[in-house]
Amino acid sequence: METIRNWLLPLLLAAGQGVLLWPGVYPDGTPGPLALAAVVCALAVETAALGWRRTAPVRSLAGTLAAGVLGGFAWPDGYVGLGPLIALYSVAVRCPVPVTVRALAAVVGVDWVGAAVTEGLRPPLLSTMALSLGTYVLCAGLGEARRQWLAGRLSAARRLAGAERARLLAGDQERRRLARELHDVSAHHLTSVVVTADAALRLRDDRPELSAEALAFAERTGTETLTALQRLVGLLRDTGGPDHRPMSGRIEELVAGFGRLGRPVTARIPDGLAGPAAEAVHGIVREALTNALRYAPGAAARVDVRRADGLLELTVENAPPRVPAQGAGGLGAGRGVAGMRERAASVGGELAAGPTPEGGWRVRATLPDAAAARRPEETGWRRDVLREQRFADPALMLAAMLLPVACVAALTEDWAGAARRAVLPELLLVCGLLVVHALPLLWRRRAPWAVFGAVLATAWAGPVAVLAVPLPSHVAQFLVAGTLVETLAGYAVAAYGPGAGHTWPAPVVATLGTAGAVTALACADGMVAGERAGPADAVLLSFLLSVVLAPVFTAVWGAGLLVRRRRVRAVAYDDFAFASSMWQADRAAEAERQRLAATLREAVLTHTRALVGAARRGELAEVADTARAALAAMREMLRGLADGGSGGPLAPSPSAADLDALCRALRSAGREVRLRGLPEAVRGLPPSTQVSVYRIVEAALGAGDPGPARVTLRRRRGTLRITVTGVRLAVAGPVAERLRVQVAAGEGRIVCEPAGRLRVSLPAGAPGAPVQEVSPSPYA
Repeated sequence: METIRNWLLPLLLAAGQGVLLWPGVYPDGTPGPLALAAVVCALAVETAALGWRRTAPVRSLAGTLAAGVLGGFAWPDGYVGLGPLIALYSVAVRCPVPVTVRALAAVVGVDWVGAAVTEGLRPPLLSTMALSLGTYVLCAGLGEARRQWLAGRLSAARRLAGAERARLLAGDQERRRLARELHDVSAHHLTSVVVTADAALRLRDDRPELSAEALAFAERTGTETLTALQRLVGLLRDTGGPDHRPMSGRIEELVAGFGRLGRPVTARIPDGLAGPAAEAVHGIVREALTNALRYAPGAAARVDVRRADGLLELTVENAPPRVPAQGAGGLGAGRGVAGMRERAASVGGELAAGPTPEGGWRVRATLPDAAAARRPEETGWRRDVLREQRFADPALMLAAMLLPVACVAALTEDWAGAARRAVLPELLLVCGLLVVHALPLLWRRRAPWAVFGAVLATAWAGPVAVLAVPLPSHVAQFLVAGTLVETLAGYAVAAYGPGAGHTWPAPVVATLGTAGAVTALACADGMVAGERAGPADAVLLSFLLSVVLAPVFTAVWGAGLLVRRRRVRAVAYDDFAFASSMWQADRAAEAERQRLAATLREAVLTHTRALVGAARRGELAEVADTARAALAAMREMLRGLADGGSGGPLAPSPSAADLDALCRALRSAGREVRLRGLPEAVRGLPPSTQVSVYRIVEAALGAGDPGPARVTLRRRRGTLRITVTGVRLAVAGPVAERLRVQVAAGEGRIVCEPAGRLRVSLPAGAPGAPVQEVSPSPYA
């Protein structure tokens, strides 16, 4: 189908030009043998060039220009040469504005040079040049308007794809959020209880006063844990939106809490931290200091947060441990560094963690500062809005000014004599009146009614100029062709106005106003067609003009309404689909929150209450055992959340083997999707890699592209390569960012090609190799 669309129009143009070459069809006869061969060659080049106008528009334009020059010189009177117009339109549709402007300049330059060579430097050359410039500018403006419409549709498609993606991943996102919250609670509260209780038990004989302090700390911390869990249960019932309150004080309070555990902690926190990035800073600081508490007891730590160029730079560093950590290996859930990376990636940042040369540990994160970036984003948005109109509407205004002049000049028999009789100030006055008349079209989208009124008002400047200057009739006649501006203004009222019920007076007012202005212009000097005219002649002329113009303005108004209806329907459909996807996402997330809240109460709260009771009874050993049991329960729950649940209400995570079912579902929905490489390429992959493969392919295919796609999986030398083609919407924007995060989490690489191809490489063992569990780093 795409091939037919590419070649149908060029072949029709070639057939139409070929009809003129048939003997006896063209009144002036066919060209000679040599010229005929040149025309046929030009037709072949133009047809081939137009066939590539969608994939290589600039090259297509160059080919049509070369064909037009060859055909124009070979057969000046019979060669039509519409190829440059169509190719220029394709350039404007598919290329940015600077490229379109350069292409327009090249086309107009070539056309002007050809006209000067064929017609010579005579007065009619000016009308030819004006007509050429107006036609090409109008063509480029229409193409730019089409490009804006397609860009809006693409943006809407990406918005819908993001909403659908959010709907599909709503449950998974809730599970990940709960996993982070549970990990933070277990790390920050219960780990402190275990470390303090173990230390008090070891030093019970040497420092008995530590037992009382440890019991008091366990009771206080257990109560805080219960409070935190209750807050988490309440958090599962809200919408999950980010907290925009300033968090600098909360981070300082967190750091001070770790200082009360007996470790020296220094901090430098700027004021006014807020938004998702501040939430991520809070979570990363909490996790990093908790890891230091586990694995480097007694070591000094430093927290540094700086603002620089719209970024938050976070550094958390601890010195080497003073004494070896005892019993800390079983306290963590194995998600410390991974969880911090997830927090950073969730707000568009990066995180790195590793040992220092002195033997300590350092965590560095770079996050976007929402408070600093808000104003530039708003400025950029306004700049984009203005940039949308920087070419299409000016081009339309310029064409509306030039085409009337060129057409009237071309139809004027005594153009040379008129040019000799007209003085330069009068010609400049006419040009100025046409510019003022067409200038309001620049704002036709933003204020259509105001533009409509301004156009009708400036139409009466012509009769006033005829009486005031006075302006000769052979010069004033150029102003009559300015009625094209009224037509465009009436279309703008219908296309960008409030609807048919409010814009129906527009064709009536345009008919009466234009007929009256033209009649006044024709009768201003008391003469019509060289004869004296009276009031009855003016009334008759106005009536005849109204009869002629009424169908024209009505048809234009109806066309504008049809365009408006189409656009309103498209926008309404997008809004409905987006709202429906978001509503379903909210419902899925709400159901997930309710199920997870019930699981949380059953799995963790019982152990936490027992911990508080043991601390109040003064049983230090039971406090340590109960805290470890609570940590084990949380760790088991975290494992269940990471796996998507098993045997319960939570569905298991899909694997690479489910890609076949995904592609079948897409094919049943009408999209052609081919899959190659299953099951050989994914056999023996670790479960986490299996899930990553599925999520990556699912995100790429679910970006919103309607065309055919192909997925290829290859495994070679311990690397799994995923290639997805036909996914233009997945190589840029939010979908590409999510893919980069997913691939980075799997320690892989991704390449996004503008042609709509994704290349992903993930580490994998040899095919058929047994899957081995890898022990986490002691700092994980």
